[in-house]
Amino acid sequence: MLALLAGVLVSASADLIGDKPVSAEDVFWKATQRARAAALNGEHEVRLSFEPKDKVFILDDGVTPQKLALPPGRDAEVDFLAGQATGNSILVGGELMESKPIPFVTFYPDGTCSSFRVQFRAGNSARVVAIDPWTCAKILPPTDGGS
Repeated sequence: MLALLAGVLVSASADLIGDKPVSAEDVFWKATQRARAAALNGEHEVRLSFEPKDKVFILDDGVTPQKLALPPGRDAEVDFLAGQATGNSILVGGELMESKPIPFVTFYPDGTCSSFRVQFRAGNSARVVAIDPWTCAKILPPTDGGS
């Protein structure tokens, strides 16, 4: 009886975990990993862009472009921004958003990428994530110097 109950609980928890909605940020990180791997393995530059009309990330290695789409029904927009904040910002619904995106970012064969930030927008809210050009990973916010 106990084994039967444990089996039901395990399968139910797996269903809950498996149904987690995929966000635009999740798809972005997957596209970033693929672009960096393609640049490293192919030993050539790979460009990553976002097509807002089709809501799809495009990895262009110069040979065969790959597409990673956002899940259907997601009201999300993604913009690539210059590595440093510029004066091209607007206030929308109380949120400061940058208005001058760059068309693509580049991943290099040595494992680095161009300096950039990515802006995720959904409704009236925006979230900007800075990307480290050496590791192509999220730049962590500074700590309070207590260490």
